[in-house]
Amino acid sequence: MQDQDQDRPQLYLVTPPDFEVETFGPRLAAVLDGAEVACLRLALVSRDEDRVARAADALREIAHQRDVALVVDRHVGLVERLGLDGVHLTDGARGVRKARETLGADAIVGAFCGASRHDGMTAGETGADYVAFGPVTAGGLGDGTVAEQELFAWWSEMIEVPIVAEGGLTVDLVRDLSAVTDFFAVGEEIWREEDALAALRRLLAPLG
Repeated sequence: MQDQDQDRPQLYLVTPPDFEVETFGPRLAAVLDGAEVACLRLALVSRDEDRVARAADALREIAHQRDVALVVDRHVGLVERLGLDGVHLTDGARGVRKARETLGADAIVGAFCGASRHDGMTAGETGADYVAFGPVTAGGLGDGTVAEQELFAWWSEMIEVPIVAEGGLTVDLVRDLSAVTDFFAVGEEIWREEDALAALRRLLAPLG
């Protein structure tokens, strides 16, 4: 996943934390067919690697048919085994260097760094392709500390590593953060709605 130096932030789609492939697959395909998505993240909370692998297999086919990169939460070992595009690390900068060494230069390595400027900078210095900050409203990501607009504004001015805003996005926050983030990571904001694509379009309406 590369930042294309566009003014308009790109869409980074995140799966629900739990789902059945048989029912989620068609919903995902409909969203991918109806929106321009830069990257898809498999974000199952399950620690059962076999279950994650089965989901990754199914989603890889759906994503790659549409030229969308697929990264997986945490499971570095599944990336090469399953032909995925990279990994999203959820523990700040701690695993970035090792993941980069394991996966090589071409794989995507991203890091969720909560609201920590220091963790974000360390992740970028040790090989992360992007840094995700969040939640942008009080929610369940990380320790719940909100990543304020000031952090995104500072980062976008000072640091070249692309940034992702995620966690509790609203229409107002999409409007407010659009000038200072490279990607919006959208997940539960749309999957809890019956028509996920329509929900996505409403959420991203400020982007035009």
